[in-house]
Amino acid sequence: MIRTVEFAPDASAPVLAAYSYCEAVTGQQARNFAYGIRLLPTPKRRAMSALYAFSRRVDDIGDGALAHEVKVARLEDTRALLTRVRDGAVDEDDTDPVAVALAHAAEVFPIPLDGLDELIDGVLMDVRGETYETWDDLKVYCRCVAGAIGRLSLGVFGTEPGARGAERAPEYADTLGLALQLTNILRDVREDAEGGRTYLPSDDLAKFGCSAGFASPAVPEGADFAGLVHFEVRRARALFAEGYRLLPMLDRRSGACVAAMAGIYRRLLDRIEREPEAVLRGRVSLPGREKAYVAVRGLSGLDSRHVSRRTIRRRA
Repeated sequence: MIRTVEFAPDASAPVLAAYSYCEAVTGQQARNFAYGIRLLPTPKRRAMSALYAFSRRVDDIGDGALAHEVKVARLEDTRALLTRVRDGAVDEDDTDPVAVALAHAAEVFPIPLDGLDELIDGVLMDVRGETYETWDDLKVYCRCVAGAIGRLSLGVFGTEPGARGAERAPEYADTLGLALQLTNILRDVREDAEGGRTYLPSDDLAKFGCSAGFASPAVPEGADFAGLVHFEVRRARALFAEGYRLLPMLDRRSGACVAAMAGIYRRLLDRIEREPEAVLRGRVSLPGREKAYVAVRGLSGLDSRHVSRRTIRRRA
């Protein structure tokens, strides 16, 4: 069973300042993530902000305009920093606030820091411009950049004592990460194409006549773009259904956090399904009031209870 920590030991002023920096980064840059972690108690919220700030740094290196070799070098420097954190070589006097916060969070919670190594591996795949022939190929990438984040987050959340099937919690967290990442890929299909990246499997693109790519806001001539999107939406929904088995294993506020973040992405998926061509015109998003509603719904436990009833029916 994954250990649950409710209260962190007293943190020093430098550590608190480091957490404040990470929380500021999260508040400024995390469009959907921040809505979920607001529902967590302070120690868990701080730890999740430290994970986000480190992950954001890795993503920014991969997405930036630096030369290929510079990106690779900076990613390996970031990996070296992670090794220092893992080895206990970062203390509160370190000048890097993200490293200080992450090191403290890893002392308080059983965070599997190897997941951040996987994230770096995934971003290196982006830097190399890798493409994916099949869904199994794409899953490798998604597990690096999102599934690993699910498992890292579970280290902060913990599972409830006596939760049935808790040994499978990391598997469900990983699957939920895949669902979120596939939703991201659908949402960003045009933006990624403009950046020279294609994530959807080549087999799927060929099946629906979309191998030419998405460089234009118009549907490629002769392509069944709506069919492609609906096919991937069904795949994402199946992943959400499996990943949501995690919710009953979490305490109320951790479950609310996961339900809020996943709920926002499920609503994005609904919008994409209703109007597939919208993703070719720009990024599909939810207004802030709708995200807030999803967060309140998560805190009320509605999503967790709904998933629990559905799981029971499926097993009956």
